[in-house]
Amino acid sequence: MELTTIWFLLVAVLFTGYFILEGFDFGVGMLLPVLGRDDRERRVLINTIGPVWDGNEVWLITAGGAMFASFPEWYATLFSGFYLPLVLILLSLIVRGVAFEYRHKRPEVSWKRRWDAAIVVGSLLPSILWGVAFANILRGVPLNAEHEYVGGLFNLLNPYALLGGATTLALFLTHGAVFIALKTTGDIRERAGALAVRVGVGAAVLAVGFLTWTLTIRSSAAAVVLAVGAALALLGGLAAARVRREGWAFTGTAVAIGLAVATLFAALFPNVLPSTLDAAGTLTATNAAATPYSLKIMTWVAVIFTPVVLGYQAWTYWVFRKRIGVGNIPQH
Repeated sequence: MELTTIWFLLVAVLFTGYFILEGFDFGVGMLLPVLGRDDRERRVLINTIGPVWDGNEVWLITAGGAMFASFPEWYATLFSGFYLPLVLILLSLIVRGVAFEYRHKRPEVSWKRRWDAAIVVGSLLPSILWGVAFANILRGVPLNAEHEYVGGLFNLLNPYALLGGATTLALFLTHGAVFIALKTTGDIRERAGALAVRVGVGAAVLAVGFLTWTLTIRSSAAAVVLAVGAALALLGGLAAARVRREGWAFTGTAVAIGLAVATLFAALFPNVLPSTLDAAGTLTATNAAATPYSLKIMTWVAVIFTPVVLGYQAWTYWVFRKRIGVGNIPQH
């Protein structure tokens, strides 16, 4: 297997891991005012992701770094053409992180409500914009023969991309509700489980529609198999949520998101950013790649350090595996 293919797969794995892990804590953030009826319940929700949300974002940093190092032309064209949505994602993540840290600094209700709103918005915008961005990556964007983006913002707001944004939003809401049901006790657990099933039905409809449309734009045998697997996993997760098997439900939604992202990458390969104007402008895993020597050095670095990072994050989830409830939150 060529090094360019290996690094394309690694970038795909990193983004897949990011969407699985960040997907549920985006969902928790968006559901903060929905499932948190008072301050103690909202603190329960925040505490379910408190130990892990920042570690989940490391996957994005690593994915971006891997893309920059292995496919510099892909990175440059993507970040120039998608500048506004990516900046909005970055600002949302910054505001969201600040909100988690500052919410508890003062006791006033108005202070906490403002930071709660920041958490919701900082979770909502990336949930939509990531779907819009990845849909456009697969569909293709106007690139000239020099691989420069020559479109505008409205080129990115096409119906397929907007459906992608709606799909990731619904999937992350479902994933987050299932995670809350998995990690909490009492009334919050009951409400989250019921909400997961209701939202999940809409997410399933959107996901099937989006993946079907995706396969009409670009497809491969692997992409078809992965798309079918994603649909079955989501349905299985919703069935498990309905009978309160939260562990299996979370596994189902996680696998569904993972396979859906894998479907996009499988359908995209060997391209990394197709051009809708001229085939000569299309970026591929070959013409967008770094030099063979750079790829070789980075491969050894990845082999050494990736297991360490995965082991540390797995340990973090194991340490904070228990459920929490309102009884674990002291009154102020």
